[in-house]
Formats: sequence, structure tokens, C-alpha cells
Amino acid sequence: MKIRFLAAGATVVVLAAALAGCSGGSNSTSDKGSGDGLKGVTIKYWATNQGASLDADKQILTPELDKFTQQTGVKVDLQVIDWANMTNNTMQATISGQGPDVVNIGNTNATTFNSTGAFLPFDSKSLDAIGGKDKFLASAWSTAGPEGKDPTSVPLYSQVYGLLYNKQLFSDAGLQPPTTWEDVVSDAKKLTDKSKGQWGITMPAGTVNVAMHMQYIFTNQAGGSPFKKDGTPDFTTDANIQGVKQYVSLMSDDKVMNPSDAQFTDGTQATSDFAKGKAGMYLAQTGVVASLKTNGMDSSKYGVVPIPSPGGTSKVGSFIAGTNVSIFKNTKHQEAALALVKFLTSPDEQKILNQAYGTLPPVKDVPAAAYSSDPDLEKAWTDILANNAVAMSLVPTVSPYQANVGAGVVGLFAQAATGKSVSDGDIKSMLTAAQQKMGTN
Repeated sequence: MKIRFLAAGATVVVLAAALAGCSGGSNSTSDKGSGDGLKGVTIKYWATNQGASLDADKQILTPELDKFTQQTGVKVDLQVIDWANMTNNTMQATISGQGPDVVNIGNTNATTFNSTGAFLPFDSKSLDAIGGKDKFLASAWSTAGPEGKDPTSVPLYSQVYGLLYNKQLFSDAGLQPPTTWEDVVSDAKKLTDKSKGQWGITMPAGTVNVAMHMQYIFTNQAGGSPFKKDGTPDFTTDANIQGVKQYVSLMSDDKVMNPSDAQFTDGTQATSDFAKGKAGMYLAQTGVVASLKTNGMDSSKYGVVPIPSPGGTSKVGSFIAGTNVSIFKNTKHQEAALALVKFLTSPDEQKILNQAYGTLPPVKDVPAAAYSSDPDLEKAWTDILANNAVAMSLVPTVSPYQANVGAGVVGLFAQAATGKSVSDGDIKSMLTAAQQKMGTN
């Protein structure tokens, strides 16, 4: 999952509410059961920008889709769309019925899109056509939708968070990789040396989506959730307050983060600081590996562990980010569309595509080839996805949750950066205001 612009997320929510229960059009399947097979069929595929540029994605995907054409006879009309426009374009297609046959979506929006009724449910027959549910990791599959309902997307590329630590700085300080949150804070204090411009931990604390991610992870570690079982926002519980406090305290109380981090509005600045040894630890997603290398930090220079919980009592160390793939219900080429999804989620293609994008395969028994040069790193990321990651709340209102709570947490970091303390009362007031913006008191 790449960073999305908030305007796109907000539009999803408005349109989803208007479209709930609507279908994307007639379920015409002109190629289904064709005696001539699929030869000569052309399907449209909207792929999200996963690589360094739209052109880079085309260079990665085109030869793989050519393989698919050679195997099946189905031609693929590929269009790569940036994340800033993909969500709106996809939702608009549910209204007009003029979308592609197959589309990538951010997995946190899976439930939102499911509620439109415009996408093909992966029932038992459709799942059999793509190789079955059991080929996916259980953790990655949990992003597809709530238990007991046929999902309208399946996992394609996965990402998770981990705690990265600078091996040399840890060795110099006589520290071991942390296993509890208390260890994280204690180690960060030992690593903080303002005279050297060195801090215990760095984060892009001015980034709304990262703020929401951290609050979600830490709230889960505390045994809570931002939403009730019925999907109603429930932001002001003790666990949610703890989730915010655990993150913001790094700057406000523990003072192990540079106050300047409150102005980091994307991941580039924090990544650069970690790579240059200006911080001993960094909570970052899988995809940061390539950026660290660009900044001169080889993977042998740092280690990765699951984000530890207070007291080490929770296994939760990340939420599962990434990209799922869906089929529009009104496609005239359902059989061909299912064949493409089967191809993209096949073990061979999963290895190739996830290696190219620096993401993790959500399919069982496929190595994390992007990290094969460092077996420890490969094992760490693979284990976090399989054993320490949970799905984002499966509700249609995740985007406004990100916008409202994420922006509120960013505001608290701005307060902490000025030297002002951040109390539990401040946090509860922020969460109350965020919940009111959701339309729930």
C-alpha cells in the first residue's frame, strides 16, 4: 500500500455510502464456456503504481503479461495508475460501469469497495478458478474481508511494519535487539546524544497515514480497536488513548525523537536520518529497504524485529498493508479475468513481481525474493507477515479514520515539538473530536 492522498480516501467514503448495495452493471460473461477457449479475448487491467514510476511498472508488468498472453491467448490492455487517482478512478468506474475488467486496490479499501456491490464475489467456484483460498497465507487473506462473507478481492502484494535498528550503534552501546516496548524506550534513551545530533528513534511524525498506522498497531497491542464489532467508531476507549500515547510519548515524554521529526511529512527524511546513523531505530514498512539502499545503507547494517508491545504480552507487531486485486462484476470476460488473477497470484509470478516491487508474497511457500541477499532480513519480514501482523479494521470508513485520527496525532506531535506536554486528556479530546467528525458521538 502506497501513501494515498486524503482527498481520494474521503471521496471513497461518500461514494461508497451512495453506492452501497448497487451493482456495477450486468454480469455478462460472453467468454464463459467458449468452445474456442480464450484466444483473441482482450481484457483491461488497471494496475496501481508500485514501482519507482509509472513507466517502471510498465517495464515490470509488460513482459509478465506477455507470458500470460502466450499461455492463454488472452491479451491484456494495461494501464498503470498512480495511487493519488486510483481510488477515485475505481470508484467512479463503479458508478459509470465503464471500468476495466481487473483492478488493483489498496487492501485497506477492500471493505469499502465490497460495499458498492460492483465487484465479483470470490465464491467457492471463483476461488477454485484462481487456485483456491488455501494457497494464500492466512494473515494476508484476512485483508480480503470479514469472515463469513465472500470477498471481492484477493491479496496480491503485502507489506508490513518492523522495528529497524542500527547494528553498529546497538553494538557500540552494548544493546541487544528489543523484545518489549520498555526495551525500545530504554534503548532509545541510551542512544540519544543531542551533542552528536543522534536520537534514539526517528519517525515521519508529520505524516497522517503513518500516524494512523502506529495508533492502530499500538491500540491492537493494548487489546483494543478503533471500531466496535458493528463497525461503529469507538475512538475514545482506554486502548485507543494508550495507542496514541505510546507513539507520541517518544517525543513528548521520553524525548528520544528529534522535535524536527514533527515536520517530516513523508518517509524520505526519516529514512535518510536512519541511513546516516542519526537515529538508532526506525519503525518502517517493508518497502523502505530500497530507499535505505539508495541512501547508502546496505541491509547488513541493520536488523529487523517485530514492533514490540508493552511487556512483550502481545504478538501484534504490524498491520498488513499492501495491494489486493479485484474483478468488476459487469465484465464481459469473467473467465479471462479469473485466469489473469490466477496467473498474477501463481507462485512463479508472485516471486517475480514481489521481488521487483520489494513487497512480500501473500501466497504460501513463496520466498521473499526481494530480500534473498540477506537471509536474516528475508526471515524477519516473512515471519512478521505470517505471525505478527493483523488486518486493518474491515469497515468501509477506514479512510476517514485515517484522515481524522491520523491528522489529530500529527497535531499532538506538533504540540510536543514545541516542548508542551501531551496529557491523556489532550489525547482523549483529540479522539473525541475525531469521532465526532465521523458522525458518531
